[in-house]
Amino acid sequence: MDQEEEVRRAQEGDEEAFIHLVKRLELQMYNVAKSIVKKDEDCADAMQETVLKAYKAISTLHSPYFFKTWLFRILINECNLILRKRAQNITMTELPQRQTVSTEVEAIDLREAVYRLEEVSRTIIILHYFQDLPLQQIADILELSESAVKTRLHRARKTLYGWLADPAERKVNA
Repeated sequence: MDQEEEVRRAQEGDEEAFIHLVKRLELQMYNVAKSIVKKDEDCADAMQETVLKAYKAISTLHSPYFFKTWLFRILINECNLILRKRAQNITMTELPQRQTVSTEVEAIDLREAVYRLEEVSRTIIILHYFQDLPLQQIADILELSESAVKTRLHRARKTLYGWLADPAERKVNA
């Protein structure tokens, strides 16, 4: 049975069809979630919420052809929600002291810099470079035009280059 037929069955209430659809994408979902939120427990939370929301809303999916794109859009939104909540929970005691910032900044790596980007740019970088998704698929997932994705990707690369190439800039943005 092809994916579109399985999606139609799931939309009609076939739980087994829905489970099979999700199981088929489980590893890809984990990899995307892990590349965004990093922590395994956050991955599990994001995936669980994604599956629950997708199950409740599968009847609203207009085209079964776009099931994977739709599911990954939900997952990315859940991951970004977790990151926003995590950022709100940082207390002053968790922030590094000023003297340790300079040594930490010197040891900055690309992944850390990516996580400092604004949400949409970070997501585009992660999906394109860490998950090897083509620009058109990223555009579909984020509901942007392909040219908008290209522009944001270009700006994000330029920002990352600036942060990583100039030690003084790194200190300002830490």
